[in-house]
Amino acid sequence: MSNFVDYVKIHCKSGHGGAGSAHLRREKYIPKGGPDGGDGGRGGHVIMKGNAHEWTLLPLRYTRHIKADRGQNGAKNQLTGAYGEDIYINVPIGTIAKNEDGEIVGEIMEDGQEIILMEGGKGGKGNEHFKSSTNQTPRFAQPGMDGQEGFIVFELKILADVGLVGFPNAGKSTLLSSVSAAKPKIANYAFTTLTPNLGIVDYRNYKSFVMADIPGIIEGAAEGKGLGHRFLRHIERNSILLFLIPADSESHFQEFKILENELQEYNPELLDKDFIISISKSDLVDEELRKEISAEFPENKKPLFFSGVTGEGLMELKDAIWKQLHG
Repeated sequence: MSNFVDYVKIHCKSGHGGAGSAHLRREKYIPKGGPDGGDGGRGGHVIMKGNAHEWTLLPLRYTRHIKADRGQNGAKNQLTGAYGEDIYINVPIGTIAKNEDGEIVGEIMEDGQEIILMEGGKGGKGNEHFKSSTNQTPRFAQPGMDGQEGFIVFELKILADVGLVGFPNAGKSTLLSSVSAAKPKIANYAFTTLTPNLGIVDYRNYKSFVMADIPGIIEGAAEGKGLGHRFLRHIERNSILLFLIPADSESHFQEFKILENELQEYNPELLDKDFIISISKSDLVDEELRKEISAEFPENKKPLFFSGVTGEGLMELKDAIWKQLHG
């Protein structure tokens, strides 16, 4: 998923309402027929719609402006103008829309869900509404109301069963490519993954679950350093967290505590999620070193060892994940 896009800003404009009609009836045998102007039609809404077949905001990446149609004007014989056509913005499940002030306008939680981001302007009333005992033939009608206009920011929080949490180069991309068909870029530099990658992991008896490799965390991410909040935002939507600490780390338990602290600082509720601790790159250490590493952790947080390169321990890791998801 190298083309994963999780942030898009679009200028949106809903349709103006149509004007009301100030028409007066003029028929051959009714010389003073009175007002019969119809109302203007509502302008088109700008609507965000959930689409389970979309995984990314990429289709919107090059969309700069979205504009709904205006409502039609009212007409004689009390005919109401047609509504302006609504415009739909299809987004993946897990998308949040915010206005220019950063306020959340809506959040898509399921397929087919619709949220009006900007309402179309109301149509103006025709002169038929303004008839009274003192004014039998009003020659005026209301103009249509203006639509709304402004920027909308779309942000996608990944919906995955398992979120991989670890420092850059912890082996997250290697693990994902080993257990799924995802092909993340793998290289030895500070931010291996700048955009999230999703992979479908096959499990026993044709079962599967979704794993997300999320941009590498660094100390201070909660304060906005490195990829900061853009990274942490994705973790909120994962069912369980899989902490990855490389076998060649200088202090395995300390590294776990730093990662845990970053989540705590950002959102303490993240620590209420189920999680698994794992030691990646375990092909680099022998059995004696594994015992030493395991001894660093308390009894209730013993890590699982695996190697994404050799495949050792991957089935046990998948078993543990499945048990947490469905236990």
